[in-house]
Amino acid sequence: MDKYYVLGNPIAHSKSPLIHARFAELTGQILQYERLLTPLDGFAATLAQLVQSGARGCNVTVPFKFEAFRASSTQTDRAQLAQAANTLKLEGSNIHADNTDGVGLVNDIQNNAGVALAGRDVLLIGAGGAGAGVLGPLLAARPRRLVLVNRTRAKADALVERHTAHASLQSVLQKTELLAHDLQGLEGSFDVIINASASSLAGAGVPVDSRVLKPGALAYDMMYGPAAAGFMTWASENGARPRDGLGMLVEQAAESFELWRNVRPPSAQVLQEMRALLT
Repeated sequence: MDKYYVLGNPIAHSKSPLIHARFAELTGQILQYERLLTPLDGFAATLAQLVQSGARGCNVTVPFKFEAFRASSTQTDRAQLAQAANTLKLEGSNIHADNTDGVGLVNDIQNNAGVALAGRDVLLIGAGGAGAGVLGPLLAARPRRLVLVNRTRAKADALVERHTAHASLQSVLQKTELLAHDLQGLEGSFDVIINASASSLAGAGVPVDSRVLKPGALAYDMMYGPAAAGFMTWASENGARPRDGLGMLVEQAAESFELWRNVRPPSAQVLQEMRALLT
């Protein structure tokens, strides 16, 4: 039986095994998908063991997305742009890296939440692995303005510079204002606010002031379940439309599943089922 894994630390909370099991059931695929708690200093060794065992692929979550990219033999354009990977396809000794986070996020916002990004003002919070993975696909959706903020300004600057220099994005950037900013002194308000920082996972407060929210803005946290509760409460109390990252999780998983199995699973159906299961 083909085996797949999700690697992370922590990992016990992950719903990916449920999602991929349902994808397999609905598409007639025979596979096994498991969580694998990976030591913080043991990603490379764990991946080597999976390759040796004949595993067919893995998803990668916090905090290993940058390391997963560096460990790969070949990469998709979107993984190269992010310099981070959340999906690895294992073919013998070849490790092929992709990053499906961004397209998963955009699909959830536009298709499931019904919010078009074209012509909108978007604030992305966080320039770590999660933020790096979604910036390119967000730009491809052609917002009017996209501001990336990060606690360490240099990381935001570097990520913006890499995207600005990428040739395939030039036509997009002619219509989108892309800016980096630190968390202090952020001005203006936004139609869509996306929290890609570790604040929710750490149980910390929302890292931006409520003044960034336009009335009725979509306030999106990439976390889901209890981890996203604080952010979603903040959004509701300040007149925004809160949304957690469960839809992104399902949509990015659908992209990974298609890469591995060459069949597209019914992500909207599985998202609806997951919502019902978790409420």
